[in-house]
Amino acid sequence: MNAAPLLEVSDLAVDFGAQPAVRGVDLTLRRGETLGIVGESGSGKSVTALAVLGLLPGAARVSGSVRLEGRELVGLRGRELAGLRGDKVAMVFQDPLSAFTPVYRIGDQIVEAIRVHRTVDRAAARSRAADLLDLVGIPDPRRALDSFPHEFSGGMRQRAMIAMAIANDPDILLADEPTTALDVTIQAQVLEVLRTAQRETGAALVLVSHDLGVIAGMADRVAVMYAGRVVETAPVDELFAHPRHPYTLGLIGAVPRLDGARGALVPIPGHPPAPGTLGGGCPFADRCPLVEDRCRTEEPALLPVADAADVAAVAAGSGRDSRDSRDSRDGAGDGAADETGAGDHLSACLRSDFLAATRPAPHEVYPVPPLPVPDLTPREQREPVLTVTGLTKTFPVLKGTVFKRRIGSVHAVDGVELDLRRGETLGLVGESGSGKSTTLFELLGLAAPEAGRIELLGRDTATLSQADAHRLRGEVQIVFQDPMASLDPRQPVGDIIAEPLLAQRAPRELIARRIPELLLQVGLDPAHATRYPHQFSGGQRQRISIARALAVSPKLLVLDEPVSALDVSVQAGVLNLLQQLKAELGLAYLFVSHDLSVIRHLCDRVSVMYLGRTVEQGTVTEVLDHPRHPYTRALRSAVPLPDPAAERARSRTLLPGDPPSPTERHTGCAFRTRCPLYAELPAEKRPVCELETPQLTAGVACHHA
Repeated sequence: MNAAPLLEVSDLAVDFGAQPAVRGVDLTLRRGETLGIVGESGSGKSVTALAVLGLLPGAARVSGSVRLEGRELVGLRGRELAGLRGDKVAMVFQDPLSAFTPVYRIGDQIVEAIRVHRTVDRAAARSRAADLLDLVGIPDPRRALDSFPHEFSGGMRQRAMIAMAIANDPDILLADEPTTALDVTIQAQVLEVLRTAQRETGAALVLVSHDLGVIAGMADRVAVMYAGRVVETAPVDELFAHPRHPYTLGLIGAVPRLDGARGALVPIPGHPPAPGTLGGGCPFADRCPLVEDRCRTEEPALLPVADAADVAAVAAGSGRDSRDSRDSRDGAGDGAADETGAGDHLSACLRSDFLAATRPAPHEVYPVPPLPVPDLTPREQREPVLTVTGLTKTFPVLKGTVFKRRIGSVHAVDGVELDLRRGETLGLVGESGSGKSTTLFELLGLAAPEAGRIELLGRDTATLSQADAHRLRGEVQIVFQDPMASLDPRQPVGDIIAEPLLAQRAPRELIARRIPELLLQVGLDPAHATRYPHQFSGGQRQRISIARALAVSPKLLVLDEPVSALDVSVQAGVLNLLQQLKAELGLAYLFVSHDLSVIRHLCDRVSVMYLGRTVEQGTVTEVLDHPRHPYTRALRSAVPLPDPAAERARSRTLLPGDPPSPTERHTGCAFRTRCPLYAELPAEKRPVCELETPQLTAGVACHHA
């Protein structure tokens, strides 16, 4: 930490017209260090990273200082910045499909990045590109050089993007949400690739992420941003163990943990202020449970937090305000701060000394109403809501333009087993392409399946008439992943909520009475029924989607990734709402998610899918605490924990590659090509995995469970 800074950001400000996006950000990055930047959407994380490289649009006005090894970057001409991009500082973008040019081969784009900054011939650059793809774990790298971006999976594209970023051994890697859209197993691979890239190049890493688990496992120091500025920064262990800003405390309390207890999460009330609407006080004051009058008159500066001696002196009534002690220590110079150890932890809060003295848990600061007591009726005494056995669904692979012919099949679902009772939540998990969405479409179609059997509320869907299916459709509703895409932007929310009731031919007076009831039930103001979807935040729009689904009093609610697009604080509020509604209304949930932490927090039972088949199922405790299938174990080990010490102490199981193609019919166990258990088996025990498809027995489909 005593080394000279590699990157120094001082008083960085970015304005888009009259709207400030970044307000006085100060950051320091040293060689080989990993700095994590966290915060809600709109906090200025990505804008800060893009401003360093001058990648903001022309409408942005940037002021302040960004110094790279003493060289000022703000104000440099485009040609000078282009000489630094990819050479001294490289960027790993959130969406690699958009970052790559789709009409050029992967190899050509990496070769171009090398030859822009290095005087080498094309053959040498191509050989270097193949070595880079091999370094980041892409199989058959020389063949992969000739592939187009669309021919790679999401994880492979992100690894190729990292390969291109480290092509010239940069001093700094800027990674902007590099794992947001990836499965948890692929996320683990990409994070390991980032570690490898950092180790091979010696680069410093700036990691922008909303996932506190990723930050806990990767970062050395963390900067928490809110309303365009850094409100707390500290070494990663110190920040997670002893947060000194209420916003940081709320973020940590809002995260469901795979190793945590079930119960209410801690949502941060309200939502961040819109750019250009800030007053003169603390921008977090309207959402802060510790707010005082003075918080609304002055915006706190980012200062070193009080150490134990200062806190004890204030508690003993020394007569010196803790803020004065912080100011005097800050004025004593960097040497004094480093000597006491306080200079490593900075907070922009007038109540940071209170947090230092009391060290409260998040739920002790943010009041959370207790959740209703769930139904404790034994499972065997509850009536079945959904029973699925041997469900199969294939799609044709066609070739030709005028005269199409079938040349193969996509085995999207190939043996799914589900069992859901009244008042239960069943979690459906698996990687992308495992068949989760296809399973939902088959259930909601209320028609005869291609093979297998679906019993919904005691009715076999294969025997339903059109009138029966229409009546039964009111008993099953769905909440989609993206609330903005599922709500008609041309209708007020009152009309949106009324749609299912109109489809079921409900009387007008009933509809008029139900709309305000439903809005209140999901925590919204009935007076806002005349507003349109764009006038609500993301979490409020998801609540509107839930209200619409509840309008016809369903018995089964299908939730397809309902919180994956939400900030962690908003996610906590929606998850608490779902738990409350289930207890109050006796609903059954079929909850689809890739986040095992959310599954652990919300679900009673879980079903794990791989390549269209159910490979393990049981209670959440059985499956997640004591997994018996190697795939479930790998999924569990890939989930990051928002606890640096616990995250470092865990053992990892990284699955190689991506799932096999569903267009091929696999003999034996389809998971064996990635299975760490199969790789360790002696030769005499492998044939059963290669020749026999494992059946679901006692909740697991594995020959060696």
